[in-house]
Amino acid sequence: MDLKILASEIANIYEQNPKVEAVLLGGSVSRNWHDEHSDIELFVFWKGDPTDEERKDPIVKLNGKIIDFHPYEEEGWSEAYITQGVKLEISNFLTDIINKYINDVTISFDTDLDKQCIVATVYNGAALNGDLVINAMKEKVSKYPYELSVAMVMENICLGNRWTNRQALLERQDWLMLYKVMVAVQTNLMGMLFGLNRQFVHHPAFKWQKHTLRSMEITPKNISNRLESIFLDDPKVSIRELEIIIEEMYELIQRELPQIDLSSVLGKSLFLRPKNEIK
Repeated sequence: MDLKILASEIANIYEQNPKVEAVLLGGSVSRNWHDEHSDIELFVFWKGDPTDEERKDPIVKLNGKIIDFHPYEEEGWSEAYITQGVKLEISNFLTDIINKYINDVTISFDTDLDKQCIVATVYNGAALNGDLVINAMKEKVSKYPYELSVAMVMENICLGNRWTNRQALLERQDWLMLYKVMVAVQTNLMGMLFGLNRQFVHHPAFKWQKHTLRSMEITPKNISNRLESIFLDDPKVSIRELEIIIEEMYELIQRELPQIDLSSVLGKSLFLRPKNEIK
């Protein structure tokens, strides 16, 4: 089944409501990253608050089976359902809210990941209806601000105190906490890479990591395979590899954003909590 064709057909049903200003295809399908596990993510932009009946009407017309149906929260409404054997994830927003998020990120340089995900969807998404509305939004997000690049790097540059405990956790074989620390450090690295490459974050948990890293030009060499190996190799090897990647990341930051002062983080990134002399 061609998910893009199905998405377009479903968008036409949503467009029948005069309160719907535009429908945007997002997620992996819009980026051609989708696989057999992918669903269709539609973002529906409304002139006014949709009622429950208005949200359910397309589902009824599609003979859909509702999985989730959430009330208003976090400035939007969302539902999920299955039709023709395909799962649909619907995110409903007022058009004004989307424009507010765009301004927050591109003018105020807000690093909030949920807002960036909306902006990334506008940037990468495919307009299914309401071209004028969506094209106006795309124009606003067409240039990634330099100031946001700096803000994203600064937001993620400090790796946290738990990273200094890595050797102790390794020697104790305290695997749960050690791998939490490793995940946290990778998360920071991804945040810095999005900033350095001036890409809006498209998922708050950095989903589709391999595809994302392949799309980036400013990275340590072979970064996708190296980050993957962190969770597959012997933990001793993984910790050392992370240390090397961190050093390379800071070198990239010094090269690309020389105005950022790294003096306070360079030492901390390599610091290890000292051992006590037990008597």
